[in-house]
Amino acid sequence: MIKAASRLDSGITALVLGFFAMMWFSWGQADAPRVLGTALAVGSVVALVVAVMGGIRAVRSRRTDGALNEPTARRQYGLVVGVESGCALVGTAVLGATGVGAYIPVWICAVVGLHFVPLASVLGAPPLRWLGAVVTAVAVGALLVGVSTGVAPGSVTGAGAGVALLAFAGLMLARPAPTPPAG
Repeated sequence: MIKAASRLDSGITALVLGFFAMMWFSWGQADAPRVLGTALAVGSVVALVVAVMGGIRAVRSRRTDGALNEPTARRQYGLVVGVESGCALVGTAVLGATGVGAYIPVWICAVVGLHFVPLASVLGAPPLRWLGAVVTAVAVGALLVGVSTGVAPGSVTGAGAGVALLAFAGLMLARPAPTPPAG
């Protein structure tokens, strides 16, 4: 079972990943065939429910310690997210300017996957490395599918990244409550 530092951390993680799973599922619907589009829409609703459940857990646990209570961790988190955002923006601009905008979701998916590697250390959550590997593999798969078939790369990244993020968010909600310290 995946262990987070606290119920607050698992709630926030489920909230954030559930929200972004919903976004990926929604993005994937843009060029998806009807059947896949329907499945992605259902995934969006499920991801929203998981995000809300994560938010409820986080609010109920707000008085507990979390991974980002330390100023150093907050700065490192901000740095990782800032670098991620900058890379995403630059890559998006280059892909858009060179006429291969259909691959923007692939680029964003790869950047998101890779950002989980340093976040695992910052947040004290080693399983985020596995999530990063899966999301990065989705980006590689979407690239290969996009260049070799008529399937839109955004549909592949939407479905793959959405499922990976939703599954991890669900695992965060399913983890047992930590035992309170004795004393």
